[in-house]
Amino acid sequence: MNLKSIIAGFLTLLLTATALGQTTGINLEGYDYPFREQKFQLPDSSLSMTYMLVEPTGTPSGRTAVLLHGKNFNGAYWESTANLLASQGFRVLIPDQIGFGKSSKPIDYSYTFAQLVSNTRALVQEVKLGKVTVIGHSMGGMLAMHWALLAPEDMEQLILLNPIGLEDWNAKGVPYRGIDGWYSRELKTTAEAIIAYQKNFYYDGKWNPRYARWANLLAAPLSSPDYPRLARVQALTTAMIVSQPVAHRFDQIQVPTTLILGLRDRTALDKDLAPPAVAQELGRYDRLGEEVRSQIPNARLIPLDDLGHLPQVEDFPRFEKALLDSLNSL
Repeated sequence: MNLKSIIAGFLTLLLTATALGQTTGINLEGYDYPFREQKFQLPDSSLSMTYMLVEPTGTPSGRTAVLLHGKNFNGAYWESTANLLASQGFRVLIPDQIGFGKSSKPIDYSYTFAQLVSNTRALVQEVKLGKVTVIGHSMGGMLAMHWALLAPEDMEQLILLNPIGLEDWNAKGVPYRGIDGWYSRELKTTAEAIIAYQKNFYYDGKWNPRYARWANLLAAPLSSPDYPRLARVQALTTAMIVSQPVAHRFDQIQVPTTLILGLRDRTALDKDLAPPAVAQELGRYDRLGEEVRSQIPNARLIPLDDLGHLPQVEDFPRFEKALLDSLNSL
């Protein structure tokens, strides 16, 4: 990424921040979510999850979808997807996981996929949703797979949108950086680095100014005096992802599953630590899709050529077609 591109991207980021309202708090204070924000107090805990519940705008279908966000995102980026699902008669639940978005951000917390699954299930039960279709993107896809393994009875369908966790990076030769290493790395994060990362890994080197909206929400808390707390949470959740692989258990997923994959995606955590020969083979979604589909019983693959880590942002009409295809496959 050359200097001119970085400067242009950073200026776009600043303009987007102004348009959204200056958001500097680690809980995204000053930024309004697209649907009514609600709080769920976790049982026997002082922690709360922020969530949005969208009612059907089309003829009610009796179905419910739960949308699980990625690590570098929050529930807000599901707006277009939620509106689409609501038009199809779905009720739509969009939670921010503990440690993300507008939810609580404890640093003395057991960040495990099992705990996040437990929290999400408690919310689903509180809102009385019954059996759900779970749609998970990136880290949310990895969380969704852990949920399907722990409580398959909750789900009627599993839809994975460019999930991480399709490979075990440590097993493939990526060294373990450690929580302190990730924390130090997070403390050095800049807006320019966020743009560079997203451009290179999410969009295959192709940046569009409209992507800056989501880069902004990630960069906005960097100037907050509370940012070290968020940086520690980010380090803890990275440790969760790296140390709790799901890749060795695909054959145990019994829920009907659809993989929707942008094949340009090259996302792999800590790829920079791997030897060059290993690094170039990581995050190859163009290969991983078929490998994983063949391991999950009752699974389908919908490949999206020329799209990266965020098909729902990069080309919503193509994602919409794939999603509706998935939903109608039951």
